[in-house]
Amino acid sequence: MSDTGDLQQGGSGAVEEQDGAAEDPTTSPGSEASSPATQGPHADHSGINSPSPEASGLLSLPWEMVTHIASHLPAQCVISVLPKVCHVLGNVGKDNTAWQLRARRLVGSRAGFPVGPREDIDWASACLEMEQLVTCWTGQADFVARLIQQDEEKIEQVEEQTMPGRHVEPAAEGQQGEREGEIEGVGVVAQEVAYGIDEGMEVAMEGEDGEVQPNEGADHLARLREALGERLDRDGAAFLEDEQGHRMAVNADAGQEGEQPDDPGSLGNGKAEWMEQHQFPRSPSPPPILDRISLPLKHFARIDTILLMGEEATICATGSRDRNVHLWDLQSDGGKLRHTFAERGTFSTHQGWVWCLGSQGNSLASGAFDSTIRLWDLQACGAEMGLIRTGAPVHCLSYQPDMLLAGTVDRKVNMYDPRVAEPLVKSLRLHSNAIICLAADDRYIVSGSTDCTVAMYDRRAGKALKRLRLNSYLMSVSYSGCEMWAGDNRGYLHSFSMAGTLKAVSQFDVGHTAMITGIHSSPGSLYTCSSDSTVKVHIPCAPPRTLCTLQHRGGVNALSVNAGVLAVAFGEFYAEIWRPRK
Repeated sequence: MSDTGDLQQGGSGAVEEQDGAAEDPTTSPGSEASSPATQGPHADHSGINSPSPEASGLLSLPWEMVTHIASHLPAQCVISVLPKVCHVLGNVGKDNTAWQLRARRLVGSRAGFPVGPREDIDWASACLEMEQLVTCWTGQADFVARLIQQDEEKIEQVEEQTMPGRHVEPAAEGQQGEREGEIEGVGVVAQEVAYGIDEGMEVAMEGEDGEVQPNEGADHLARLREALGERLDRDGAAFLEDEQGHRMAVNADAGQEGEQPDDPGSLGNGKAEWMEQHQFPRSPSPPPILDRISLPLKHFARIDTILLMGEEATICATGSRDRNVHLWDLQSDGGKLRHTFAERGTFSTHQGWVWCLGSQGNSLASGAFDSTIRLWDLQACGAEMGLIRTGAPVHCLSYQPDMLLAGTVDRKVNMYDPRVAEPLVKSLRLHSNAIICLAADDRYIVSGSTDCTVAMYDRRAGKALKRLRLNSYLMSVSYSGCEMWAGDNRGYLHSFSMAGTLKAVSQFDVGHTAMITGIHSSPGSLYTCSSDSTVKVHIPCAPPRTLCTLQHRGGVNALSVNAGVLAVAFGEFYAEIWRPRK
């Protein structure tokens, strides 16, 4: 594949900054807005916006006034309710000019929306999603900050009650800052070890049992275990908060060791029972408009991947370094473990770390560092449907209706058809290093690699279209329509246009201080998570408007968004679900 011309465009690595000024939606070339003369309430009669003898009340007003009044109604009302009132008011929801003006109010006058091409964008859906996002998440940051301060005070009170006679001296300001930095750094260190930031990504190590795992330095693991042990010793005993009907468990045992065994067989009954009863510190409970579900502690190692499934996001799957994949039922208030997938003849899902998940219909695919992809039937009580041997550890999956795509450590993007005996259809070599992230649909495949390139492949034409070189490498990628968002290993957001070819649009700093480990984008929403222990919710404009930042104690490894529900996986064996309250 020759990409000399393509690399010249992005060879400098500098991503162009888009002008922050928003275009006037009434004059943009991509606007499909209809004039009042064609969509006015009396257009069928006279073609002008003059009152008719038979019209009265709201319908007797000029069309401009009708649309202005409708602009103050919620988008959901304009889309769902007004068409049921009468045909004339139903035309309000077909006026693209009105939707573009609404979008401009939501993102602000200094931001551009959308970041990518304006063609074929569903303005009504984008506005609806943005309004729901603003309703759920605006003001959440202040609420969380207040609860964090309250929770710290309650932890100290519980420690005093459970350990009488223990006096905790307040730490000096400098020492406290150093302590917090050390604890928060655990998630970052763990991520760097896993992803091989210290030039270890391409080196694999085969253990005594033949399992392929990343090559972790002993010094990294020692620091990780030491910091994790100190955290567990610090984090007090259990307490219960029932304010506003929300629970928050912060349980620990001062006499227990912080390090957890890697081998499930080495967990004694006492240790397993302790893990069931004791919860690690959770992020604060959400405001009343959101419900939070903290999944019970069933994994005994960090969760690296999470996936929401179902039209209403009532099912969730989690994959962990304990080599297991759990399936959760979210219809209950607290989340219930429905099933643990297990390889035939064993007690675990894989023989290596589970790193990625994908789903299509009733099928679930799990990829792991044991160089396999396993397929599971969700309707048949988790029965194993098939096994695909990839020849290298699997980093990322994209499950499409006609194809299962996998990105591996050996620089390949493999295309599989799980329905046939020999599933491998084609192997694409678009990069010179390990594939880290992957996104696809029926037209394109987009992949990011540690060689600091992002590539676009045309499935229909069967050829590579473009490869761009960046100053950093992408850790996560998500796209919808012709607009793509990605997060890199330095904590920056990148936006791309996919209108015919791949084009870098802008780079943004949204406040992440470490690698962006997960991202989800749609026409009206943008979610990001990072190993800096934060989850951020944004409106996808230029620059992104951050509505909320959720701060956690440990690094955030992955997120999944479906039907307005947010699922987050953490490095401390647990996961949380945030969903709008019904």
